[in-house]
Amino acid sequence: MAPYTLIIVLAFALLPQDSQQGPHEKRLLHALLDHYNVLERPVANETDPLQLSFGLTLMQIIDVDEKNQLLITNIWLKLEWNDVNLRWNASEYGGVKDLRIPPHRIWKPDVLMYNSADEGFDGTYPTNVVVRNNGSCLYVPPGIFKSTCKIDITWFPFDDQRCEMKFGSWTYDGFQLDLQLQDETGGDISSFITNGEWDLLGVPGKRNEIYYNCCPEPYIDITFVIIIRRRTLYYFFNLIVPCVLIASMAVLGFTLPPDSGEKLSLDVTVLLSLTFFLNMVAETMPPTSERPLIGTYFNCIMFMVASSVVSTILILNYHHRNADTHEMSPWIKSLFLHWLPCVLRMRRPGHGDNRDSSGKSMQLHTLELKERSSKSLLANVLDIDDDFRHGPLQASSHTFIRAHEEGTSTGSVTGSVIHSQGMVSSCLGPHRELGQILKELRMITDKLRKDDEAAEITNDWKFAAMVVDRLCLIIFTLFTVIATIAVLFSAPHIIVT
Repeated sequence: MAPYTLIIVLAFALLPQDSQQGPHEKRLLHALLDHYNVLERPVANETDPLQLSFGLTLMQIIDVDEKNQLLITNIWLKLEWNDVNLRWNASEYGGVKDLRIPPHRIWKPDVLMYNSADEGFDGTYPTNVVVRNNGSCLYVPPGIFKSTCKIDITWFPFDDQRCEMKFGSWTYDGFQLDLQLQDETGGDISSFITNGEWDLLGVPGKRNEIYYNCCPEPYIDITFVIIIRRRTLYYFFNLIVPCVLIASMAVLGFTLPPDSGEKLSLDVTVLLSLTFFLNMVAETMPPTSERPLIGTYFNCIMFMVASSVVSTILILNYHHRNADTHEMSPWIKSLFLHWLPCVLRMRRPGHGDNRDSSGKSMQLHTLELKERSSKSLLANVLDIDDDFRHGPLQASSHTFIRAHEEGTSTGSVTGSVIHSQGMVSSCLGPHRELGQILKELRMITDKLRKDDEAAEITNDWKFAAMVVDRLCLIIFTLFTVIATIAVLFSAPHIIVT
């Protein structure tokens, strides 16, 4: 005998010769369902409510739609009740203790989710009902539930959300259908599949019994609250960190020299980048007047960058001022050249530590220029006094007096005087030329003095621009650091996961 033939023979030998289960189950189904009315509430006494145990198993959070304020989940419902019309003696039907019956063939509670946003309203799949011989019915329909959820974006992205799922009978009141919470701890999360964006904190449940003004009977519902916490790692590295880096670039722009020509363009570029990031956040948020935490932070940083643009314009304006267009008022000079540099620990190269020494040095320089301009060309060149211009006249007068005292003859004295007058007349011609040269030299000296004063005023404006630059650098750095710390610590939780 071939090995394959032997295997086939053994397989047929092991099979039961007569099926005992099939005929009994068929007979039982006919006995139960032939005269069964699906509209009849299965209770022994019409005045008694039907006890319905309700629970759910959360399998997965599929999506949280903040813009449309929807929660999409994969949930298995669990409904248990006792049907007095579906009881039998198992010994009379070959030991059959349970049956699987389609839900449309028997009575089942019309339990629905009140806050459903599904197109068909009920998103469950109609699975078979497991019926036991004592009348207990177990119905576990799985489904994709789309429920409404009020999304609170105040602390986005460090937010927790509480999404309610309210279940109850659509037509039966509490005197006809008594809905009971199956597990006091809430929903079953033992089979939950971890979500990449949200952490599940719990699914507590609560039974609510509500009396309305219209009706004396109570209406019962079971409300489950899905508590989730957003995982902030994605938003931290893709929104917050780039925002801080861009704000730091705006702050570092104050360290650029104004002559580089890139200060204003850098600030404008940073402002456009922050606007782009703010639009990214706004696209994911619902159109509401509530401002999320990260939106508030972005607005603060954008205000800082916009203020830096205005400050940069002021700095460039100060840097390019000169004596021909602007005159520095005393209060600006006192504020930007003396007080603020002292507070910011700034020193001008070539200037003293205080304003008295700088003023004295300026006065000495001015007096020196005036003194040198009042002297002749030869006196400036030889660094001597102007008394040499009266030398010939003084010599002639001294000669005449000395001759008179010594008793010299008048002729010799007269000759000496005539000789001296000749020397004076010979010096008058060159002295006129020296006077012209002296006049031109004074004009040149005045021009140089005016240029020095204009250069000093221009340098004062440039130093004032440097002071404003340093002041803005410190203020905006502190503002950025304080705003970032305040935003992080004002959140309910700052754990980055």
